[in-house]
Amino acid sequence: MTMNYTEHFETRLRDIKEEGRYRIFATLERIVGRFPQAIYHAPDGSKKEVTIWCSNDYLGMGQHPKVLAAAHEALENSGAGAGGTRNISGTTRYHVELEESLADLHQKESALVFSSGYVANEGALSTLGKLLPDCMILSDSLNHASMIHGIKDSKQEKLIYRHNDVEHLEDLLKSIDPKRPKIIAFESVYSMEGDIAPIKEICDLAEKYNALTYLDEVHGVGLYGPRGGGVAEECDQLDRVDMIEGTFGKAYGCMGGFITGKAALVDAVRSFAASFIFTTSLPPSVLASARASVEHLKVSDVERQKMRNNVKQFKSRLTGSGLPFMQGESHIVPLVVGEPNCCKEVSDILMRDYDIYVQPINYPTVPKGTERLRLTASAAHSIDDVNHMADVLQDLWESHHALRAAA
Repeated sequence: MTMNYTEHFETRLRDIKEEGRYRIFATLERIVGRFPQAIYHAPDGSKKEVTIWCSNDYLGMGQHPKVLAAAHEALENSGAGAGGTRNISGTTRYHVELEESLADLHQKESALVFSSGYVANEGALSTLGKLLPDCMILSDSLNHASMIHGIKDSKQEKLIYRHNDVEHLEDLLKSIDPKRPKIIAFESVYSMEGDIAPIKEICDLAEKYNALTYLDEVHGVGLYGPRGGGVAEECDQLDRVDMIEGTFGKAYGCMGGFITGKAALVDAVRSFAASFIFTTSLPPSVLASARASVEHLKVSDVERQKMRNNVKQFKSRLTGSGLPFMQGESHIVPLVVGEPNCCKEVSDILMRDYDIYVQPINYPTVPKGTERLRLTASAAHSIDDVNHMADVLQDLWESHHALRAAA
């Protein structure tokens, strides 16, 4: 019998729908100057204003006047596109200025901008691994898919250590030939758990066993440290991390990714990473807005402090209500529901009855049985927004029992 391709894919889609993990995207229209408010465009054609509670625009920088002004100016000066790859006419002064700003941010010799944080991780890790002969890569068990992709593409041997477990990491390091090249790849803030890596202890092990350190700071840059350099800056470990990867798509409110490090390492990635070499470069408006955001957050702590206050209040309210959220040290609040259909039901209730948008997080993003709502109290939320959200969740927990799958 010949393959019926359409039927095969329809069956696969039906399977994930029955499991409760079919993803439905909410169509949103952000409102300049009013984030976290947005217009929700429903499938039936209706519209209503909602409050977003799952955005990565943690500091509201995507709406900041300096960021918008920089984008407008670059658009007027240089047009819409970059015109090619970085190698073929696509390197603009905006690239150079942004990379200089990033090197300064992390006090590194060099920086390189990518089209996204995902591409930066995939390109950098695969390239570093390939260029080091017989390299062993040690990866945290909860590393992001982009890091896993890069490690896999390096075609080098890897070992997985238990999440944030430095004792297990050291046991693995001990088992490797001391002369063998090694890379320890980990994140600063784990976005689905909300916890933070023991960066100092990992750097101690890297020095002890002669390993390179590769740190993903996508959920840390802009938010932590006196200049927004990330968790590594906040815990005074910037100079001990060999390569830092970050993004403009979260706290900086824009788009794109980057790496920083010693000039030789960054230049090696620039020269060998296919995902960098063959990708059309980012447009001037995006680069200019990203630089404006980075530079602003180097000197302004107002946004970070407001977010910290909102997060503290939100966690305090949830704790007082006995809600089952993961008690990480970061700004991210994962509220565990524990069952995919129930998780979607809670999300639907929030949107339908309370005009609150939160996307359910299901497998394969998180393990089965740990489905959750990943909540983010941003700098743009008011204290009234925070208390209202806490009241709503408490009501769902006590009255509707919609969150009881986690109990």
